[in-house]
Amino acid sequence: MSRRCELTGKTVQSGNNVSHAHNKTRRRFLPNLCNVNLASESLGRNFRLKISAHALRSVEHRGGLDAYLIKARKSDLSIKARRIKTEIEKKTAATA
Repeated sequence: MSRRCELTGKTVQSGNNVSHAHNKTRRRFLPNLCNVNLASESLGRNFRLKISAHALRSVEHRGGLDAYLIKARKSDLSIKARRIKTEIEKKTAATA
């Protein structure tokens, strides 16, 4: 499984360790990923997603998974999250 956030697209970055003598060696900056269950109010289901801690705070700030996915761009989302987003859009369009 890749080290990529399913909601924000945050992935591994690379850079340098720089010593006191200014020697540079390559290193990787890994995202802080968490496996979480997020509930969708409109669908009435839980979804297991691998998201970053920053994305988890953003979901809580926006008021839940549904509100976050409605505002999110499809290009940032994983295939699994895109499917959830289309299900939510269909459900909200049917009720409206």
